[in-house]
Amino acid sequence: MKTYTFRLKPAQDLFDCIEAFVSDKKIEAGCILSGVGSLTHATLRLANRESYNEYEGHFEIVSITGTVAVSGSHLHISISDGNGATIGGHLVSGCKIYTTAEIVLAVFDDMVYARELFENDSGYEELVVREKPD
Repeated sequence: MKTYTFRLKPAQDLFDCIEAFVSDKKIEAGCILSGVGSLTHATLRLANRESYNEYEGHFEIVSITGTVAVSGSHLHISISDGNGATIGGHLVSGCKIYTTAEIVLAVFDDMVYARELFENDSGYEELVVREKPD
């Protein structure tokens, strides 16, 4: 296992920057170990919804979790406001960094994560895990 740690700066897009890092490093299988920071705008896809919800204000990133790969990532995020009210959902483009975001990734060099559509499953492209050929 290999790890990477990187920091994002104000106004950067959280999801887009994670995806760009994964693409730049050609990560075929990995996960978010840790993610903390703050946002001024959040865009989330909530559970069992097709549309996105938009949130304006100052939010702490309570957690980020999920899998990353050049073939597609699946990330969830929880954020809290100044009163401690917390909401979470699918992380998508549109979450803008307020002060910082500190991201720690684990990379599994012996695996490949793929996204494939299953007809009788969820209707989404779901994770398929394969051992990396020698």
